[in-house]
Amino acid sequence: MKNATLTVSFESEKLDALTYHMGKKEADLQAELNDTMQKLYEKHVPQATREYIEDKLKRDASVKEKPKRPMRPAPHRVDEPQA
Repeated sequence: MKNATLTVSFESEKLDALTYHMGKKEADLQAELNDTMQKLYEKHVPQATREYIEDKLKRDASVKEKPKRPMRPAPHRVDEPQA
């Protein structure tokens, strides 16, 4: 699955305070943001759409996992000795 990058604007003083206090609690900002995005996704995207996307991701992953057949070597020609 390919990830997209989001850009969020937030006042730097607030971000500094947030990361400072999260660090005291050994909380990870990126993990918290990922969790929040997942909750937003589940809240706003209908269940049928989420099931379709999950199925598509599984199919795409299985296509990538299938081993490709190795190429057959070219037939080896043995020239008969000429008399």
